[in-house]
Amino acid sequence: MSKKNKKKHEPHEEHNDESWLLPYSDLMTLLLALFIVLYGMSTLDAKKFEDFSQAFNAALTGGVSVLDQSTLNGTTKNTPTKEKDNQNTSTPVTQSMSQLQKRSELMKQEEQDLEKLKKQLDQYIKQSGLTSQLSTKLNQSQLLITISDNALFPSGSAAVKPEARVLAKALSGMLEKFPDYEILISGHTDNVPIDNEQFASNWDLSFGRARNFMEILLLNNKLNPKMFSPIGYGEYHPVADNSTEAGRAKNRRVEISIIRKYQDPSSQITITP
Repeated sequence: MSKKNKKKHEPHEEHNDESWLLPYSDLMTLLLALFIVLYGMSTLDAKKFEDFSQAFNAALTGGVSVLDQSTLNGTTKNTPTKEKDNQNTSTPVTQSMSQLQKRSELMKQEEQDLEKLKKQLDQYIKQSGLTSQLSTKLNQSQLLITISDNALFPSGSAAVKPEARVLAKALSGMLEKFPDYEILISGHTDNVPIDNEQFASNWDLSFGRARNFMEILLLNNKLNPKMFSPIGYGEYHPVADNSTEAGRAKNRRVEISIIRKYQDPSSQITITP
């Protein structure tokens, strides 16, 4: 029996499997692209986002991908569009920012307009010698004009005094400049009960006064009646102590509230102080 020479194999070095490096490098590249894109979006710069998108699409895919700006705009490269310069390239984020900026500008303009009206009212009150009977206050929800009841009505009555019509005409002329604003006319009384043939309660009296004074204002045909509302609060919204005559006199009043259209959401909105 012959013996075959056995070949001796030299021990060979084991080589590490480096096939994982390729998907790993691709993953790292994609993560880098993702973080750069997220950073670009966080700056709210549409132009920068578009530049990043085009650069990484070309580098990673060589074509269109989910980062394509045209996809974000609701179109594809195969979709016919109008002139390129007229395409809407705004994102929901930039649209929201634009809306907030526009609202801020409108709020600023409204503030200037109401401040101007308040100055006109204060000047009229001073020139007419009505500083003890009328006052104005501008807050976060409204421009409030407060009129003492004795400037408008006889005691216990809702009939507007003849001389109060001059005041109503002046006020209505100023309100012409604010045709789109909601205006509330509210009547207030003290807590002394009333019970006569005309009014069964302070609620009735306060509402009758608000309604009658509103009707005098609306004799100005340039005012829109649908923007006006009369309200009777009776004795339930006092601004002073009803235990004194001076306090009760302050509580008997009519208020004209010009409601802001653009209010600060963080402020507490109230119709009366």
